[in-house]
Amino acid sequence: MAEKGKKLLEEDLYKPVKDYLVGLGYDVKGEVRHCDVSAVKGDIFLVVEMKTTLNLDVILQAVLRQRIADIVYIAVPKKGKALFTRRWKNICHLLRRLELGLLLVSFRQDKAFVEEAIRPEPFSREKSINLSSRKRKLVLEEFSKRHGDYNVGGCTRKKLITVYREKALQIAVFLEANGPLSIKQLKDMGADPDKAAAILQDNYYAWFERVSRGVYRLTDRGREEIANYRKDGLIE
Repeated sequence: MAEKGKKLLEEDLYKPVKDYLVGLGYDVKGEVRHCDVSAVKGDIFLVVEMKTTLNLDVILQAVLRQRIADIVYIAVPKKGKALFTRRWKNICHLLRRLELGLLLVSFRQDKAFVEEAIRPEPFSREKSINLSSRKRKLVLEEFSKRHGDYNVGGCTRKKLITVYREKALQIAVFLEANGPLSIKQLKDMGADPDKAAAILQDNYYAWFERVSRGVYRLTDRGREEIANYRKDGLIE
């Protein structure tokens, strides 16, 4: 049991994990030929790798244990804030993909609790894709609707040109070249017939200003943005 105020060590996880597995009917032993926790029940051989932080090192260790064990878990302390981050959710998806289980160990006063956060079971990629079908559809729609490859892969510091921004830029360029224009005129020039009005009215980027009913002009901010994109060679 970890003492209050003391830094948590991997060995502090052993007794709670052992007690949990014993409660499931396993015979459990620690540090058997480099396996943190080894457990046997009938013909089932189970291994648990323990770490104070869920990181790549322990995931790699667990994957290697899959060569010898029927079931492999990773056990880590339960940290409340981490459970709500996108990174945590992505790691959990990776564990499911690798068919690894996850045990979370929490300490409250003089007691320890273990919960199975992820059950190690066969991963169905087809099922995963079906569950993410909406995201897949959005990515493919975005891909097909872009008219060029404007973004550098891996770049995070620059504003990305999405389909929406591309359509807004097209309208901005028309207004820069011609001055105030009506929505109808913009559509006649090639602006998206379904989105042009909404882009101008919503004015998400603050590039446009309405001068009269259905007529818009470019703002100073819009001109600056066009100049920046032109400088980067993204528009002519």
